[in-house]
Formats: sequence, structure tokens, C-alpha cells
Amino acid sequence: MSARGSGTAIRLADCSKTFPNGTRALERITLEMRGGETVVFLGPSGCGKTTLLRVIAGLESPDPGGRVFFDDEDVTVLPIERRNVGMVFQSYALFPNMNVEENIAYGLKIHGAPQAQRAKRVDEMLQMMQIGELRERRITQLSGGQRQRVALARAIAVQPRVLLLDEPLTALDALLRERLRIEIDVLLHSLGITAAYVTHDQGEAMAIGDRVAVVDRGAIVQVGTPREIYYKPANAFVADFIGTMNRVRGTVRDGFLELPGGRIPWIQCGEGTVEVLFRPNDARIMPPGEAALRGEVVQQFFLGDRTRLHVAGVADRMVVVETTEHREFKVAERIGLLIEPDTLLRLKD
Repeated sequence: MSARGSGTAIRLADCSKTFPNGTRALERITLEMRGGETVVFLGPSGCGKTTLLRVIAGLESPDPGGRVFFDDEDVTVLPIERRNVGMVFQSYALFPNMNVEENIAYGLKIHGAPQAQRAKRVDEMLQMMQIGELRERRITQLSGGQRQRVALARAIAVQPRVLLLDEPLTALDALLRERLRIEIDVLLHSLGITAAYVTHDQGEAMAIGDRVAVVDRGAIVQVGTPREIYYKPANAFVADFIGTMNRVRGTVRDGFLELPGGRIPWIQCGEGTVEVLFRPNDARIMPPGEAALRGEVVQQFFLGDRTRLHVAGVADRMVVVETTEHREFKVAERIGLLIEPDTLLRLKD
């Protein structure tokens, strides 16, 4: 099956959502998704990301004044069945009274595709998802991963303009989630389809998203590539929600940031007391005698590909450091740290 070219661009203009009981689920959101792009809406439970997906789908209407566009077409008042979107849900939403083949063919049948065309398309989907041997299986006979592949096949079979995925991997075990993340990422890019993907899992967002839109209390607080979101968070919420972030307080004086464990060059403007942030992997372990910062190991956690250390004495609070060094660290061991000045963040409140 060939890709859909550049895909359908999506534009949300001043889309808010207030439910009849007065609950404000979405603040006014303006967002553009490029054709063929995968944008992941990432945030904690209850932040509004699923409501946002439902507005794109046509399952919810935005408050008056909000508009939804597919390319240059205003689809705000169009119901879901007229928007030509494919949806994949956390619960799969497959029909238990149908087998795999019938589930995949369902949308094509509803759209009036001839039987021969349906059969050809189902064959393409079974081959693409590598589930040909499951053609005649009942849904109740499938594993979670197999059901997810069937749900994806059914959504894609109708060649939707837009694919919407709502926490599609949450119900799966960790190993299967990791494998399907890769498969979904490859699939979306091979199809060239525009996709909106909802998750609360930051690892999933980083793996799948061309861009990530971080949602907090009904508002999109930052949109950027996974790397931008991780290394250049727009505010404290993004910094704390994406990965582990150290927050330390020190004093800037004469071009240095002074901390309890030593001092490092300060390349930003201003003097006085500041709060700065840095990622655990931005601190490099060195011999104490060669380092500007020193501390003491309190705990170590071996994570397979890396070791996580909790270190006291460097700053006004415990800091977390991650290293790929292949050695054991001892409790109370003195270590030195090198933190490059340009990896320190000072966020606006």
C-alpha cells in the first residue's frame, strides 16, 4: 500500500470545551499539525488531552468561536462519520461477534465498498500487520497485542484523512508496548498519514512523536520536538513531567554559581540567589580531586544500561545523577561532578 503523500493538515483555532455541568475541559487552544506529521498529546490523567482528540474527531464540539480545519476545509460542524478519520482506542472497541477479517472489513462495508474491493483491502491490511494467520479467529481468541494490530488495521483500512489514537498501548505489558511503539512509528511514517496520539507515557511520546504537545489543566503549555521538550522545557511543569529533573538553589557571584559542593561558571546574566535545573545525564562523574563540584553517594540503583545515583552535599538538596560507567558505587563514596554551564536551565515561573 502506498503512502498518502503529504497527508492532511489539521488546524485548531481557539478551540475550548466547556461541558454542560460547567466543567472547563479545554482552554482556548490554537494548534497546527502538518500533513503527514505525528503529534503526541502528552499529559497527566484528566488534563484534557482525550477531550482534545475528541474535538478533532468530531465526537465533541468546541465552544462557540472554536474552529477545526482539515487542510482548508472547515469541518467544525461535521460529525465523525463525515470527517473520514480513523480511531484506535485503549479498549480496542472491536466487535466480539465478528472474526478478525470481518472486523477489518467493517468500516469498508459501512462506506459502501464493493465486496471485491473489501476483500483486496483486508488482504493488504492482514499482510501489513503480519496477522494473516489470524484471519478467521474470533476476537476473544486474540492476545492484547493481536487485538491492537486488528484495531489499527480496521482504522487504516478505510484510508482515513487523519488517524487518531487514544492511549492505544496502555493495556499492554511493558515488553509488548516497547515493540508496538516501534511498529506504530514505522507504520505511521510509511503511510504518510497525519496522526494525533494521546498518552500519559513520556517514553511513548518521545518514541512516536515528530512533535509533542504537553497538556496541563486543559491548555497546551509547550509544543516541540521530543529533544526540545526534554532539553528546553518551557516551564516548571514540563521540566518536572518529562523525565527526571534536578532543582537546586545557589548564589550567583562574580560569574560563578556557588553551591554547597563547590562552584561552576555561570554564563547567564544576573547575580543573587537563583534556582537552576539540570538533567541527571548532564552531570558527569569525575574523581573528586579533579572536579569543581563534590558530593557523597547516598544510594545507587542499577538499571541495566545505566546506574542512577542519589548524591548528597552537591547542592541544597539531594541530586540524581545517571552514568553508564560499568562499576559499582559504594554508599558514602566521595565523587566529583562536572556539569557544563550550558546544560543548566533557569526557568520562568
